[in-house]
Amino acid sequence: MRVFQGLQDYVQGHHAVATIGTFDGVHHGHQKILGRLIDAARAIEGESVVISFHPHPRLVLFPDDHSLRLLQSIDEKIAALDALGIDKLLLIPFTREFAEYTSQQFISQVLIETVGIKRIVIGYDHHFGKDRKGGLKELQAGATHYGFEVEEIPAEQIDNASVSSTKIRQALETGDLGTASRFLGYDYGLQGTVIQGEQLGRQLGYPTANIRPSDPHKLIPAQGVYLARVTLAGVAHYGMLNVGKKPTVGEGFPLGIEVHIFDFEGDIYGAQVQVDFLEWIRADMKFGSLDELILALDGDRDTALNLINARHG
Repeated sequence: MRVFQGLQDYVQGHHAVATIGTFDGVHHGHQKILGRLIDAARAIEGESVVISFHPHPRLVLFPDDHSLRLLQSIDEKIAALDALGIDKLLLIPFTREFAEYTSQQFISQVLIETVGIKRIVIGYDHHFGKDRKGGLKELQAGATHYGFEVEEIPAEQIDNASVSSTKIRQALETGDLGTASRFLGYDYGLQGTVIQGEQLGRQLGYPTANIRPSDPHKLIPAQGVYLARVTLAGVAHYGMLNVGKKPTVGEGFPLGIEVHIFDFEGDIYGAQVQVDFLEWIRADMKFGSLDELILALDGDRDTALNLINARHG
């Protein structure tokens, strides 16, 4: 997949079939649109083009609202689109100036002048342009004027609208990994760097790697204990992971991510890792003593190992 970082860098190809969206998570609903995009491009021996934006528009339009958490970093999104077989990704830097593009300007300057589309594929109820005033009607008017085709995928073909990035975020924020992975079509994960921690886990008999996410806007699932998969230097390991603030140890600890990797030893400070959340074990909680915490960790380990055995049973 060729990635173009802005309108000025784009190189037109042959018979472009495009779609537009942020595609956060590249979930099942997105995958149906993208699958149709690829099929439509192949049918006319053309190329599939995804038009997306970075940073996420909400981060630019509402800079004081820090509530948005993304399902994917930009690198993860690029990798996911590439894996699906998309030919080109036009990644438009989203600025306040670009946000002023009307739907008519978007059609003429982006879809026609830059990409040169022959067809556009959109999901139902899609909106674009300034104040999201552009929609199917505006695209159909543009199609009549410029001579391209418009295909809108109806709701019933995208699981009756039951899949959305918002619903996936809500599931992850409550520890509902089953719903999240079913909607995503893959295990939710994040990339990060192993950093120096307080080494409290080592004192408890469970040394942990503390993970700092690579993308500060990345959504962190609900506080609790999870079975996780940790990929380090291309090798995957199981572990039990905690998202929490160490309530048993004391007050004032920031939210952290730490994972005890099973059957692993070594200094990995500074290493880049991929962490995937596989199973929810329990909520984060405050125990009456460190001995009680250790007993709980022993139970978490046993639960995690049983889950691993069930996965390989």
